[in-house]
Amino acid sequence: MIVKKRLVAAAALTAVVSFGAAAQSSNTPPATPRIYIFDNGAIRGLDPALFNFTRDELAEVDFVNISYLIVHPRGALMFDAGAVPDSEFPADGSPVTEGIMSATQPLKPQLAAAGFTPSDVTHFALSHYHSDHTANANEFAAATWIVQKAERDFMFAESPQGIIAPDTFDKLRDAEAVILDNEDYDVFGDGSVTVMATPGHTPGHQVVAVELANYGTVVLGGDLYHYPEERTTGRTPTFELDAEQSRASRVKVEEYLKATGATLWIEHDIATHAALPKAPAYMD
Repeated sequence: MIVKKRLVAAAALTAVVSFGAAAQSSNTPPATPRIYIFDNGAIRGLDPALFNFTRDELAEVDFVNISYLIVHPRGALMFDAGAVPDSEFPADGSPVTEGIMSATQPLKPQLAAAGFTPSDVTHFALSHYHSDHTANANEFAAATWIVQKAERDFMFAESPQGIIAPDTFDKLRDAEAVILDNEDYDVFGDGSVTVMATPGHTPGHQVVAVELANYGTVVLGGDLYHYPEERTTGRTPTFELDAEQSRASRVKVEEYLKATGATLWIEHDIATHAALPKAPAYMD
């Protein structure tokens, strides 16, 4: 079943930081939204020139790979799915290295430690189709997939090109979906979790804004930016699908951040995620 809906405008909150220490039972919905952060490994050996930087211009060149579970009183949204599929891990659970990507632990055991399985996830969204974000996407094919039409069309094109691994998301083709036309989308109908259209890096790149009662509003930025230095220099990667479109999307998000006082989490940024608790702890 294909459903198409439009945005219900989000409100914003500001408050103090709160770290939840214990796993949340998937059978006990929280009173307010919370975010679980999963460690999906790292990308090392990157060439800064791909991002229009020199090594000396960056505080850190390497990336972390991260995915998030946003748990709401009315459901749970998984945002991105890691870089290394769980199926690639050996039975003894030892680390995996695939080219410049590596991971020390699979995703599903991290979900389980937080009290969830893929079947508990009611909604699924990818920031975009690049393979360092889609590794375990097929695990969430039973959820409602929230996707921009341009992104879905590219993902299932006859011969998709670029940084893409169709076998990691092919089950999404038949998933129940909310297909958006460069639109924002209020996931749970109360303005607290909003998927925001931010095309440019890919045809239908998107970010997620989450209102947390204690921490305040967070924007999960996907690959809108890769490095914090992109925010101050305005530079975009050499491999953007449409750099001008990316700049417009960045303006949209920066205006949202300014208007709401929200915090941006750059998904690949080491410093950002070093300061945040990993599942089974959570942010609320």
